[in-house]
Amino acid sequence: MYTNLVLFGFAISIAPIITLGFFSYMKSSDSIQTHVNQSNIQMMNQLNGNIEQVLRTIDYTLNYIINTNQVQDALYRPLTYNDFQLYNQMKKELNLLQSPEMMVTDVILANASSNWVIHNRGLSSFEKFSKGTELPSLLELEGSTNWVMLKTGSLGASDTSSYACPITLTLVKKMPLHTLSKRGIALATIPSCSLAEMLKNQLPGSRVMVLDENQNILVHPNISMLGRTLAETDLIHESDASRFTGRAGQFQTSMGNETISVTYVRSEFNGWTYASFTEMSEFTKEAHSIGWFTLYVCLLIICLCVLLVWLGSRKVYTPIRAIFQQIADRLPETQANKKNELQVIDEHIQDLFASNTKLRHELHQNSQQVRTFFLHKLFQGQSGPSEIEEKIALFGYTEQVSEWSHLAVLTLQIDILEETRYEQKDLDLLLFAAGNIIEEIVPAMDHLPPVIVDQTQVTLVGGKSMSPDHFNDYIYKLTESIQQNMRSYLDLDVSIGISLPFKSLKSAARAYQEGLESLKHRLKLGKGVIIPYFSLNSGKHTQVYFYPMQIENQLIDAIKLADEELAFSLLKQWLEQVFLKDRTPHEYQISLIRLLNGLMIVMQEAGIRLEQLDIKESSLYEELLELYVHSEIESWYKTRIIVPMIRVFQDRQSSQYQNISEQIIDIIRNEFESDITLEECAARLHYNVFYLSSVFKKETDMTFSEYLSQYRLNMSKKWLVETDMSVKNIAERLTYNNPQNFIRSFRKQEDMTPGQYRAKYAKPDS
Repeated sequence: MYTNLVLFGFAISIAPIITLGFFSYMKSSDSIQTHVNQSNIQMMNQLNGNIEQVLRTIDYTLNYIINTNQVQDALYRPLTYNDFQLYNQMKKELNLLQSPEMMVTDVILANASSNWVIHNRGLSSFEKFSKGTELPSLLELEGSTNWVMLKTGSLGASDTSSYACPITLTLVKKMPLHTLSKRGIALATIPSCSLAEMLKNQLPGSRVMVLDENQNILVHPNISMLGRTLAETDLIHESDASRFTGRAGQFQTSMGNETISVTYVRSEFNGWTYASFTEMSEFTKEAHSIGWFTLYVCLLIICLCVLLVWLGSRKVYTPIRAIFQQIADRLPETQANKKNELQVIDEHIQDLFASNTKLRHELHQNSQQVRTFFLHKLFQGQSGPSEIEEKIALFGYTEQVSEWSHLAVLTLQIDILEETRYEQKDLDLLLFAAGNIIEEIVPAMDHLPPVIVDQTQVTLVGGKSMSPDHFNDYIYKLTESIQQNMRSYLDLDVSIGISLPFKSLKSAARAYQEGLESLKHRLKLGKGVIIPYFSLNSGKHTQVYFYPMQIENQLIDAIKLADEELAFSLLKQWLEQVFLKDRTPHEYQISLIRLLNGLMIVMQEAGIRLEQLDIKESSLYEELLELYVHSEIESWYKTRIIVPMIRVFQDRQSSQYQNISEQIIDIIRNEFESDITLEECAARLHYNVFYLSSVFKKETDMTFSEYLSQYRLNMSKKWLVETDMSVKNIAERLTYNNPQNFIRSFRKQEDMTPGQYRAKYAKPDS
């Protein structure tokens, strides 16, 4: 799990950082390229504006010169040296174009009709000047105004400053401008290199040039490129030449491994194209530097994230590991190693929930049993006032009982089963069904849970804020409804006895006796009757005498077990319970005789003759009735009855105990792999469970469960050492619900787990 935590932490921390860094780099690259493209467009527009401003100025100025009176006058007549004044005036006008700002090196006025040419060197005849030059061909150009690219010197009269540049850009205007009949031309020459000076100081990695309509290079910083076509350069493919369409645009092309961004602007003035060719590698260097910086920052952040994830995962994992380790120590080694921590913890929690649910169910069952046992003792008069108050509070009935102003006990018995579809074995189930019907009919706040006492369904019912008559009517209506439902659902006739109303739970035992007394009158009233006790006893309560029957039963068991000390203690408790109540001497004697009768019955059932107790002709009853002092009565029971009986049982036990213990041990050794219990052994050997437990304890100095647990532990150690059985199989054979319980028990007794015991004591394979 720790590895998974670390990997997951790396994934959720590193992946976003890498993604962010990648998109940041891509965004910066796009931003740089966009910025370069925008800069190129802005630069081309600016370059177009700057050069075009010069060209427009030259064009406007040349138009002005052509339209002057001197030039117009000279067009229609020949010029000789006699026309020096006119020539001088025209020369002054031509000098307007030859300023440094306009970059014009020579201005030529040629009149083919009048046979004269004016240029920087003076006045010449047209025939002489035009020989071997481009002048005749220029006269054949279409249109009145044209920009043409000429080789320097092709006009024959170019100024010497033009010779440094191989290409001259010439503005050609036919004269006169506004007539169809043209007599001559005016030329303004500009060295291409002069315009190339305006292309400098551009973006690094960019190549800027000016193209004519045929994509011939007019202006270029490199003189050797002038006059070539764009296709002859290494900037674009020949197929890309067709992409220069529209007023302006941008596109990218590749030359070898280099990506080139092309930006162009077409002039509407003379149709020239201003183009920029930018090698993107120059500008991606900046993007790469940003990328490296982003990478370094991301690596730094990733290192910090790795450190934080490692520390955080360890901090989160530590308590989980501690919990897992505690669980794993209680699990078989193979089971813990084949599962991850959370799975083991989850399964353990599921086991805890299952155990908790099972425990809750068992507690609920035990609570119901304890509550039923308490109600049994309540109705049989075996609970004192303090115990009643304590148990009522324990079971949550205090508030409910405190609101009752009157109480009564209902005793329900099924009249006869022989004439119905039920059998005698169904009696308990039918009484349980009767209890459910009572639960449904009587409101929950008006009764305590029904219990079955000696095949009688007994229910304590209470009512609040009722008069005695109203309460009696309420009880009678409830019993009628119960009786009708029993007939309707179970097709059974039942009789119900109703005690007299009472106000305290201390009187519940007497009320129970009154209910039973009422049911006895079925002998003469028949079946299916409801009998209130007030109709039998004039509304007066019966007199119920307390007799400690439970202590008497324990005393008899102690005598049978020959436990003299316990028998004396129980006799003392019995006498204290009897003499604790305020009664008449006659009533005390009745209780004493009942105890004597009980002991005589035990003697008869055990086959003990009176002679064995040294009782011959005297009457035990007469001896007992002559005693009136508490200490004399206790001593008489001890010496005359209890001690002699214990001696007889001791003699018998000396020969029987060993045989009984051996039989129990033999059952354990043969059936330790099954869910054997002491109750089952008692049923097989036909002995009382309490008696059998005491005998086994005396003989082995161990209880049955201790001996069984120790024997199973010894067998598990033997299997661990001598066999290769898994811990799970051993636990199953020893009837453990799950391996964890076996491991926990083994570790408690041996201070090590079964796996550790096997590793320490197992014999190596030969």
